[in-house]
Amino acid sequence: MATIVSRHFSPGVVEEEWARSLGEDLTEDIGRLERRPHALRRVFNDALLHLGARCTVDPRAAKLETWEATVNALQLGSAIFATASATEGTVECRINRQVRVLPAVDEDQSFTDLGTWLTTFWLAVVCRDQTRITELARFPLDRLHTAGFDEYVLQWVDTLQTYWLQAPGLVEKLTRAVEMSSPEVAVQAPRGLLEAVLAPPINLFYLFVTGHGRLQRGPGTGAGAAQGVLDRRRAASREAGWSSRPGSPGPCVLRLRRQDAGPGRIGLHASPPADPRLARRIPHVRHT
Repeated sequence: MATIVSRHFSPGVVEEEWARSLGEDLTEDIGRLERRPHALRRVFNDALLHLGARCTVDPRAAKLETWEATVNALQLGSAIFATASATEGTVECRINRQVRVLPAVDEDQSFTDLGTWLTTFWLAVVCRDQTRITELARFPLDRLHTAGFDEYVLQWVDTLQTYWLQAPGLVEKLTRAVEMSSPEVAVQAPRGLLEAVLAPPINLFYLFVTGHGRLQRGPGTGAGAAQGVLDRRRAASREAGWSSRPGSPGPCVLRLRRQDAGPGRIGLHASPPADPRLARRIPHVRHT
């Protein structure tokens, strides 16, 4: 099922130049990482900014440059956890086609917070990098910084780790994450952000795990997630004075595809890439 959410504008030359400039700056920053390893978190954030810029000019992620931006972001996020996992010495991390030697980081100095873990895990799933997914799933929960996060976020991370590693207690942990992500319980995040952006993936994952084939409307379901995006777009339109009429140029696509799966199974599929350069570099794999 695909839902088309129209965008406020069609990206042009300015946005293309912005994305290109961010990419060049990021490449330079990555090249200096071995001399300035303390900048790893900042460079990771810059990579996410670059990825966002690439998605602005390539909303369907059909170009090689967008794929490379995604991979760079994943490799930088993974490096954060790799350096935090090492107890001493150095760690070899492949970033932007080269192996970089980075020092191990003390727990107190690491950037391994819950948000960084979720973002990196998402990138690993997008890239279908099963090795990095497993490494993240094995990262100890007690080494993730939780300050500033609602309790449900830790429950959500625990749920994803349990699912991927096929460990016991999945249903109980997922149920707890759903309950704790209620606006009446979670108070750190703004209610609108929680209902429209943060909680829907948890509820959608519940439908996925429990095998519900029909998506129902309401906050937290697939249809509710799409409606949440529409609501946020309308709110942004009112604040910025943009038109929210349907059919405006530059569509943003939300696609939901459910495959037969259950606990311990995950289907990783991708449609044939539009950019022929991608077809030669991205394997279409399925992990069960």
